[in-house]
Amino acid sequence: MIRILYVCLLGLVVNLSISAQTVNNTPDTGSATDRVSYPAGFFEQYRPNTALEMVQQVPGFQLDDGSNARGFGSSAGNVLINGRRPSTKQDALSAILTRIPASYVASIELIHGQAQGVDLQGQAVIANILLLEDAPAAVRWKAALKHNFNNPQIGPDVGISLSDRWKEIDYNAGISVAANPRSYEGPETVYDGSGRLSEQRSDDNFRDSSSGEANLNAAKNIGMTLVRLNTKLAYAEQDGLTTSYRVPVLSTAITRNELFGDDQSTREFELGVDAEHALSTDFTGKAIYLFYGKNNERDTDQRTVNLATNQTTFYRQANTETHTRENIGRLEFDWTGIDNHALQGNIELAFNSVDGTQVQTEDRGKGAVPVVVPGANTRVEELRWDLKLLDTWNAGQLVVNYGLGLERSTITSSGDTRRERSFTYLKPQAQLSWPLTPRQQIRISVLRQVAQLDFNEFISTSVFEDDDLALGNTSLVPERTWVSELALESRFGDIGVLSLTGFYHHITDVQDLLPVTAELEVPGNIGNGSRLGVEMEATLPLDWLKLASARLDLKARKQHSSVTDPVTGEKRVLSGKTGFGGPTIIPFRDESDEYEYVYDVAYRQDFKRARVAWGWDIAERAERILFRVNELDKVDESELEFNAFAETTRFWGIKIRVEGQNILSLAEERDRTVFAGSRNTAMTNILRHELRSRDKGFRMFLTLSGAF
Repeated sequence: MIRILYVCLLGLVVNLSISAQTVNNTPDTGSATDRVSYPAGFFEQYRPNTALEMVQQVPGFQLDDGSNARGFGSSAGNVLINGRRPSTKQDALSAILTRIPASYVASIELIHGQAQGVDLQGQAVIANILLLEDAPAAVRWKAALKHNFNNPQIGPDVGISLSDRWKEIDYNAGISVAANPRSYEGPETVYDGSGRLSEQRSDDNFRDSSSGEANLNAAKNIGMTLVRLNTKLAYAEQDGLTTSYRVPVLSTAITRNELFGDDQSTREFELGVDAEHALSTDFTGKAIYLFYGKNNERDTDQRTVNLATNQTTFYRQANTETHTRENIGRLEFDWTGIDNHALQGNIELAFNSVDGTQVQTEDRGKGAVPVVVPGANTRVEELRWDLKLLDTWNAGQLVVNYGLGLERSTITSSGDTRRERSFTYLKPQAQLSWPLTPRQQIRISVLRQVAQLDFNEFISTSVFEDDDLALGNTSLVPERTWVSELALESRFGDIGVLSLTGFYHHITDVQDLLPVTAELEVPGNIGNGSRLGVEMEATLPLDWLKLASARLDLKARKQHSSVTDPVTGEKRVLSGKTGFGGPTIIPFRDESDEYEYVYDVAYRQDFKRARVAWGWDIAERAERILFRVNELDKVDESELEFNAFAETTRFWGIKIRVEGQNILSLAEERDRTVFAGSRNTAMTNILRHELRSRDKGFRMFLTLSGAF
């Protein structure tokens, strides 16, 4: 299958090469083989207020905020600012770009493959935002109202940022606050093992959340050294309640209300400092220090109310606190002393810790009784260092990037579970980019990735709504993945782009749920697995349809995955991880879940003279499946999601945008099968079958934004 896929892609290379030469072979904005430059004037038709709005209109580019991967280097996103990556992990690139006024941007470079002198951190395509020097002070502001028609509340969202220079310090300071009331509602039906209806349920879920964030980014040249500061201070509060009205059909059980409360409070702080110095004309050094701290307090409870007597017959509560800390020190060196080579050396030392505690009680009418949850009170620490050497070799038109990384980590757990383990991993990589024509490029890459362990999976928690226990496992081992990709990118006209990528992933120690008993599982490693698929991205101008200044952006992904099920011993697809209650907007890429397919089609048209734009997008993805030891949990969001917007800047220079999300009222369907004992593929020992539907609601947004 891999060979067939690659041969088909190579055949497409030849076909597109011929068509590109016959249609348009004149170099223009997108003619360079490794860099495509879009000046600020290119984006004027979109009337952007922020750098983010400019990046979102770059043809053939999709913003990647980066991942919460191991350390600093491995979590890189795909945007640079003045050729440098912000020294931050938790302050997302999209948030940083939102605070940069569009008037500060001189141009945006799209860098393909491996351009000499640019550290792409394994990304295939990078957007480099070049800012103007000595730009005047600018204020960027936003005010928005959000309304979900499932509930009467309206959520405000306001933010403001200032960009200026003070005593030779370039800085950007911003603050934002938001309220986000959400609600989901829908029916649930429960069947017994014989397929008979046993209970009718009606669920109403409400979340009232608020958040705030303050940021400061600053840069100053001290002599020959560039010093930068990045800070983030954030909070989030959430009050949640799910009410489940339950009417038994077969049994003599009481009609009742099950109420599930979920209140959370989160505090975050991040500090990043880096200093870059040219040690010689061809040798540059950079030192980085990053600290991140997060405190989360969560109170969950379950209350059973007898509707006949209006009395509580059962009550249980869990109070959980989680404290996360990350300290990273990093040195980076770049040397260009050899012709046609750019050498890089990085060394990183990190110390991470997660401290979790939980107190749980149950009251069945005779007073509160403490409940011991094994593994809920645990501290996990990791000391890790990482070394990497890379070389970018420009051999004529062929550019090769190759290197080797070495990682060593020690993980220690204490509290309910005491254990210490050490790991050593080699991380080789090789990437090749080759221009077939001035407007086409082929890229091949092979690299080994080591996944970041989620230390929260070392710690046990209770899941009241599913009447389940999520046990922790201190024996987790990081997934290692050999990633191989073959990509073809072809550009035509001013904005036309077509990119096809075939990929194959070989995964060692797949992280999933590992059986402990016939009813309990823990996060664990279940053996080797794989992914095979193809991904397509395109930007198509629609002038040929007489639609002036209109474009269509297409994204699609199809994959097949495989792993041996630890319960049944049979082959199956990789399991999803997030379960029921996914994001309100279908994401094109979601590292936490495995979708057989996902696609997104977006249309936009700008009327330049009228200063009006409108557009729509549709998206769909396959179901995601969670394989538990005694459950099969399918979440289906395959109904078509439809969103639309209209915006204008005709009035006082303010951008007014009206947006509708989930216009077709997408419902999330859950099909949960609970087995009496271990799950089996023959479905012969079903205990009960639950079918749940939740309407996420039609959402409307009104946003006013501007800059001065």
